[in-house]
Amino acid sequence: MLIFVAAGFLISFISKLDRFVLLKKECQVTVEKRIVRGNSLTPFIKEGQEIKAFFGYYKCNEIQKDDVVLYSYAGNDAPLIKIVKGAPGDSFKLKEVGQGQWQILINGEVLKNSEGESYLISGSRYKMLSLYEDDYRNGIPPNTYLILGNEISGSLDSTRFGLVDKSDFLGKVVK
Repeated sequence: MLIFVAAGFLISFISKLDRFVLLKKECQVTVEKRIVRGNSLTPFIKEGQEIKAFFGYYKCNEIQKDDVVLYSYAGNDAPLIKIVKGAPGDSFKLKEVGQGQWQILINGEVLKNSEGESYLISGSRYKMLSLYEDDYRNGIPPNTYLILGNEISGSLDSTRFGLVDKSDFLGKVVK
């Protein structure tokens, strides 16, 4: 194991495990290389692609919109990888565009995926998010986030399980 200090971080490299740990004050971040399973972020991040997961990153850093995150979903053994699309204080609204389809608006802007396509939800996905629309007229509350995949009709994301709490974020993902 090799340990050194750089830019205020104590960095510990564990070469055999291909991971390292960043320590800063009371913050410990473990960085691991992972292989993506699933295709909900395709083509932005593809199945089989290697990513770096910064576990514990959000214990010391703010979550930003468009961050790619690992989310602990009770229904899965493995964490989900999603994109933060709505954050505390953002206005949240659903707009009907016809034929039973709805767009998601954050701060009055239509949400789009990495390909520039508008998210279009319907059926049970609309019903899930509509539960929050009335409750969050004054904005998304503290520590609550909207996370989505890249599929415009939704994936295993906030369109299925609703808005999520910060405490369920395991870390930040970097391609």
